[in-house]
Amino acid sequence: MNKREFIKYSGLAVGALAAGTTSLYASSTAQKVKKHGRKGSPLKLSFIPYDLKLRHVFTIASNSRTTTPVILTMIECDGIRGYGEASLPPYLVENQKSVSDFLSKVDLSQFNDPFQTEDILDYVEKVAPGNHAAKASVDIALNDLRGKMMGQPLYRIFGLNPEKTPNTSFTIGIDTPEVVKQKTQEADIYKVLKVKLGKGTDREMIEAVRSVTDKPLFVDVNQGWTDRDKALEMIYWLKEKGILFIEQPMPKERKDDIAWLTQKSPLPVVADEALQGIEDLLPLKGVYSGINIKLMKCGGISNALKMIRIARAMDMKILVGCMTETSCAVSAAAQLSPLVDWADLDGNLLIGNDVYDGLKVVDGKIVLPDRPGIGIVEKAKLF
Repeated sequence: MNKREFIKYSGLAVGALAAGTTSLYASSTAQKVKKHGRKGSPLKLSFIPYDLKLRHVFTIASNSRTTTPVILTMIECDGIRGYGEASLPPYLVENQKSVSDFLSKVDLSQFNDPFQTEDILDYVEKVAPGNHAAKASVDIALNDLRGKMMGQPLYRIFGLNPEKTPNTSFTIGIDTPEVVKQKTQEADIYKVLKVKLGKGTDREMIEAVRSVTDKPLFVDVNQGWTDRDKALEMIYWLKEKGILFIEQPMPKERKDDIAWLTQKSPLPVVADEALQGIEDLLPLKGVYSGINIKLMKCGGISNALKMIRIARAMDMKILVGCMTETSCAVSAAAQLSPLVDWADLDGNLLIGNDVYDGLKVVDGKIVLPDRPGIGIVEKAKLF
């Protein structure tokens, strides 16, 4: 059974998905489908490269950067456009060339009904293995298109309450104490901060943040710790400093050590680099107490929603996160935020050249736009 078949026939995920989407909008969907006549124009996929410029140098345990390459996508049908994005930070296998090469092979003109999601995504999955961010860019654009054709935001189509969105964290990258203090003060409107650790300056980083704020903190180690005993000692210290959870404390290959750490940790231990898509989820039971779902890793909104349903059945905590992205991909992920425990959806806030307007953060809380699809509008014409 291939990946798409596994996803398709996961009874737990599909059953939950169906329950959340069919009851309220069946008649609306039928009206829209009839209106747009599914003998209409073939789907047309377009894409362009774009480089995001970060407001500050962004440093984690493994690298530093000032830009992030992305590919922006658009699917058009009957004059309606849906937008998507593939974000490609350097630690991922994909890059602008690989995504462009993959998308060049994707021929959506054989479809003229964007509501045939399973058929379309089955086809895209079979074009080539891997290419998760590239596939996410198609999935996001397809979901945006369907929402626009229905005239409804995705969160409403999924049956979700926009009032239940969580606060989003704002990320503080590894830097000198002076710069860390400055970044923390600049993030005054956020109720929760996410602090990057893992380069040997962990206590210094936390003390710098704590010198200017007592807000709750998330901690992301990005696989930076190597000694489990020292890691456990650090977690106990971090708990005293008001930390809510620890993300990917050790290298993902060290499953036994991470399971030991999770069992003894006074804080939840959340998987990030250890989790790509649905096929990785079940083996994490007992190794981590929570997961970080990112559209670029799992292949898009459709898979992310199914992963949330399965993770809940596994009694795991859920964080929805992002890469450095425009408001396109971040707003897409935010559609699912009423379903999760925590959100780290600040990727668009870290850049200075966003080309879309989408979700807002008001007093630290995610506010979903009341617009169809993923809720974005173009600030600049790219297609």
